[in-house]
Amino acid sequence: MQNLTSRRQFLASLGMLAAGSMFPASAFRFNLGGKKLKVAMVGTGIRGTGFWGQRLVKEYSDILEFVGLSDINPGRLQYATSYMGVNCPTFTRFDEMLEKARPDLLIVTTKDATHHEFIIKGLDFGCDVLTEKPLTTDESKCQAILDAERRSGKKLIVGFNYRWSPYTTKIKELLANNTIGKITSVDFHWYLNTYHGASYFRRWHGLRQSGGTLLIHKASHHFDLLNWWLDSDPKEVFAYGALEHYGSNGPFRGDKCRTCPHKSECKYYWDITKDEHLMNLYVKNEQYDGYIRDNCLYRHEINIYDKMSAQIKYANDAVVNYSLTTYSPFEGWRIAFNGMDGRIEAWLDIPWLEQTAVEQAELHAIEMGQSRKDNQQFRPMIVHKTWQKYETVPVPFERSGHGGGDERLQDKIFKNPDAPDPLKHTAGLRDGAMSVLIGIAARKSIESGDPVRIAELTDLEPRAKRL
Repeated sequence: MQNLTSRRQFLASLGMLAAGSMFPASAFRFNLGGKKLKVAMVGTGIRGTGFWGQRLVKEYSDILEFVGLSDINPGRLQYATSYMGVNCPTFTRFDEMLEKARPDLLIVTTKDATHHEFIIKGLDFGCDVLTEKPLTTDESKCQAILDAERRSGKKLIVGFNYRWSPYTTKIKELLANNTIGKITSVDFHWYLNTYHGASYFRRWHGLRQSGGTLLIHKASHHFDLLNWWLDSDPKEVFAYGALEHYGSNGPFRGDKCRTCPHKSECKYYWDITKDEHLMNLYVKNEQYDGYIRDNCLYRHEINIYDKMSAQIKYANDAVVNYSLTTYSPFEGWRIAFNGMDGRIEAWLDIPWLEQTAVEQAELHAIEMGQSRKDNQQFRPMIVHKTWQKYETVPVPFERSGHGGGDERLQDKIFKNPDAPDPLKHTAGLRDGAMSVLIGIAARKSIESGDPVRIAELTDLEPRAKRL
């Protein structure tokens, strides 16, 4: 206990130094002398080759260049180079890529459970690191990453894109301006539809040893938003969860959708052969690593939860009730903040509130895409002031990559790192850690039946007010 206390005191002093520096600790500071930023990426799945691959090449080739791609699947590597439009060397051995490519920035887009391995090696090699969310999948790996950034002197940024959307930014602005006074409680509910939600159970995400459960892989997005909106760290978590819909609960199962004898009777049947990109990226390369992209979501090996509910107590005494549903008829979310002086209600894609009918598969495709659509739309947000009439606040809304957050995140990292960041959009290592620690604590609480304190997981001490 004495060593842990001393360590926390030392880290607190480092935090004070960082708070007094000119630039935020979560910002990359590249000093390249006019040369292009040398970028390497490990993991060439759909997120890596698209958002962190093809889009970077298309939008930022004047300031960066890919010097290496690494993946355990040689076929996927070959396809990735053509899809991204690069001619850099490819490596099935990650360590060899670091030695030969010698990147300034390493982008990690591998399976969640392996993030720590590549993050730590990259930091120790002398690279700054940008990782897809979630940061990692358990507390031991999280602590190892924290230690690696401290000893390396390099920086780690987590790609939290939802923060950057205009709609979520408006919530942050209202709260930061103390619109409804001190926040006392929050109700936050996220709904994944039977297209998007089901997709996690077809993929490696359905195995907790790969993705840590959706409390980490998916909900870390949501927990990061909560941490950012509340400007405080989580202190304690109590949760429930179960697998009741997918996995062994299914009435039948097959080898994979392509060869399943139940195609005509399974409402979840999905024909991957209609997607040329996924066929080229995954199906044509199954021979190398055995990864099946259209796996049966009723297979017995699935061991994550498909319903989750958590109560989170924050260091500033706010209490959050959170839930995640993975088989909803629609895709969307709603949140309500209760404050001493009022209440804010916000939501996106709730059909009866927006009076819209959107085909759910199309909705997900547009949301994950990078092309802006319907940019002149507005979405409402309700602000209730105690003893006063409520106000409907129209907020600009974009139907593109995570509500317009994707491109804003990348512009800040690569184009405008010195731009003012008054709402603290940029997410560093502590942000990434606190988001996954909520999910890790929730998973532990489900398994034990007891509340779990965040301070018991790593040497990070929750703060009532974030720096």
